[in-house]
Amino acid sequence: MNKGTARLMSEGSISKCMLYFAMPIFLGNLFQQLYSVADSLIVGNFLGSHALAAVSSSGNLIFLMVGFFQGISMGGGIIIARYFGARDQENVERAVHATFVFGLIASVLLTLIGVVFTPFILELMGTPESVLQDSITYLQIFFAGSLGFVMYNIFVGILQAVGDSKSPLRYLIISSLINVALDLLFIGVMGYGVGSAALATIISQFISAFLCILKLTRTTEMYKIRFNKIKMDVEMLGIIFRLGLPAGLQNSMISIANVVVQSNINSFGEMAMAGCGAYSKIEGFAFLPISSFTMAITTFVSQNLGAKEFDRVKKGAKFGVICSVVLAQLVGILTYLFASELIQAFDSNPEVVVYGVGRAQSSALFYCLLAYSHCISSILRGAGKTKIPMLVMLVCWCLVRVSILSYGMSVVHSIQLVYWVYPFTWALSSLVFYVYYKKANWL
Repeated sequence: MNKGTARLMSEGSISKCMLYFAMPIFLGNLFQQLYSVADSLIVGNFLGSHALAAVSSSGNLIFLMVGFFQGISMGGGIIIARYFGARDQENVERAVHATFVFGLIASVLLTLIGVVFTPFILELMGTPESVLQDSITYLQIFFAGSLGFVMYNIFVGILQAVGDSKSPLRYLIISSLINVALDLLFIGVMGYGVGSAALATIISQFISAFLCILKLTRTTEMYKIRFNKIKMDVEMLGIIFRLGLPAGLQNSMISIANVVVQSNINSFGEMAMAGCGAYSKIEGFAFLPISSFTMAITTFVSQNLGAKEFDRVKKGAKFGVICSVVLAQLVGILTYLFASELIQAFDSNPEVVVYGVGRAQSSALFYCLLAYSHCISSILRGAGKTKIPMLVMLVCWCLVRVSILSYGMSVVHSIQLVYWVYPFTWALSSLVFYVYYKKANWL
């Protein structure tokens, strides 16, 4: 069954189903990275290291604010995919419209929280005074456009849940090109400051959201959005929250841990902030094979469980894990070898390059561990076991990571400790997931 752009993943070749679904996600994520990379490249080259530090330090705080709501919205994708796999039209419609309502609520909350609390949180993170005002400006403008990026992610989640990964790709290509053009116009031509980079991003995201909702309101399939059916469906919202809340809490706690890490980076000054910030953009690209297959895995597992194709679930999960781990490690090797050249693309300042290369070469050869942890998390979420990934990630990526830094930095104030805490905690979570996956009855 393949109606229009939707894809029922409980039929046909497993490898083709997953690859055809994952490839557009990979390309879409590639263009999505242009949002943040265009900001950093253009800001770094036109406005300098000072402005790059202000923009680069915003990533962890953005995910802290957005991650909770994105995690909960995963619950909507899981339940939509499950009902779609079972061909349950009534409940697909209910889940789609309940997810839409959640997106509206999340948009309002994020706008208020982001605009009001950004200065306080940045000061709490120990952001240097020299970049504080630029960071506040960038983030407040970004969060003022919460409706655009929240609803875009909601719409993409609906489309991907029903196996359509091609439509989001088309919309992302369009909006990413617009984002780059606006960055060049606002900063390169008009000479505006870092706030204009945030403005370019939110304009582009509103365009993406608009294109998605056109698709969802014009389709004739069961996941069509009808404005007269948008209402507060408490029962369905409860299911979405039950499945998505663990992922939301996980994202928030990991974000808090990463904010602690960023605070430690901030203590080494602007050059460390700029160098590690440049690496974070590179890691965003390195993460693309992982995120592509994890989304494919979650949708595949959920749809096939809905169709009661249990043997197919296991085979598809294995295929997705192998592909993700192998691709992630290949990307890691390339990142390790060309770290210097990649960092210099963002900022040629020698001190910035030293910090960025040090961060890259400490982590790149361990991307396989990062991929494995995310893949097993995605399998378990697709199976509705969302609490297990939450607990593993909270302990390994939050409690252990923060404890190491809190104690270690008081003894030895070294940037190397910040670098190596990531691969260590990736290894720890991978070990726990391996043991659980092999011994537990996760279906």
